[in-house]
Amino acid sequence: MNDKNMLLDNIEKIHTTELGMKRISNNLKLDIADMINYCKSLLLNNKCRIHKKGKKFYCECADVLLTINSYSYTIITAHKIKR
Repeated sequence: MNDKNMLLDNIEKIHTTELGMKRISNNLKLDIADMINYCKSLLLNNKCRIHKKGKKFYCECADVLLTINSYSYTIITAHKIKR
């Protein structure tokens, strides 16, 4: 199974902590009530590139890089990609 399928097959497990929500909101400069669903929508985008390195998934979607723990499916952080 490839990395993208592994993550998408477990998309219902994706979550974050309260501190993670604040970190993601601050880093992306977004004020969205449901940050988890926003991140999931990015992951479901066909153009989203997902690869696993060690214990983390790195997901590049549009101008956002999400880092997700591959064991617990916790969104660790998100950053804007500078191009």
